[in-house]
Order: sequence, then structure tokens, then C-alpha cells
Amino acid sequence: MKYAVNEMLTETERLLIRRFTEDDAEVLFTVLSDPEVMRYLEPPFTPARTRAFLREAGLCDPPRIWAVLRKETGTLIGHLIWHPWDADFMELGWVLRRDCWNRGFAKELTGAMLARADKNVVLECDPAQTATRRIAEAFGFRPVEEGPALLVYKKKLL
Repeated sequence: MKYAVNEMLTETERLLIRRFTEDDAEVLFTVLSDPEVMRYLEPPFTPARTRAFLREAGLCDPPRIWAVLRKETGTLIGHLIWHPWDADFMELGWVLRRDCWNRGFAKELTGAMLARADKNVVLECDPAQTATRRIAEAFGFRPVEEGPALLVYKKKLL
């Protein structure tokens, strides 16, 4: 499926989810360079790594990540992971600015994407990432694989 630049994927009560543009790189860098944000993911990004990630995952067609913005300000606060994981599952995830944690945004994104899902959904996280684990369990995801560096949750919708 082809997506237009700046195409909206969906919106929630407080968030807009749209396709990334190259102009988002600088603000995305502020999110992905924060060591606390990246704690369970990978080392903090450099500006060059951020631009490469944006090209490879956000500006591709179809995108694998989507820009998440606060509706009230239009400010980019992170990204939503939403792409085919395999033939039967979509992968769901989110990476948000630290000042947006504990405000219910991840739950809001999860609910919105589950409501529009036309496939089963998978969520992956580091086993030590308790906030993501709580959200997965609250939405009825079940752990199916656990290793020292990765926990895979699945939710069968179909």
C-alpha cells in the first residue's frame, strides 16, 4: 500500500499519528538521543543515525514507524511502530519523549491501533521494561517468547 507524505494514519483524543517527513529529523533526534528513552532499545542515536533510521523506517513505503504528535501543540513527541511483523501479525510499539511518560499516551496509542488492526498484533520489549509489559498485559497480550534480551507478546484478534 502506498502512503502519501504527511498522510494521517489515525488520531486519538490527544494525539495525531502521521507519516514522517525529512523535516522531523531534528526533533526526532532529541527523542532518540536521550539515554533514558533508549535504555531498553539500543545506544542513543547520533544525528547521522537518526537521519538514517528516519530514511530506512519512516520515509520508506510503506513506513514502519509513524510520527506521534500532541494534538494541542502539534509537537512531535516520538514515534509509533506499526508495520507487518509477518503474514499474520502487525508489530506495535512506541518510543516517546521522557516528559511524555506516565501520561497515558502509550495506552492511548495501543488502544487506537488495536481498534484499527486487521491482523493479529505482536509487541516486543526488553524483559526489564516493566511499563511496556504492564500495557501489554492490560490489553490482553500474552507472552509467547522470553529470552534474556527480548520478550514477545502476541494478541490474536482474528
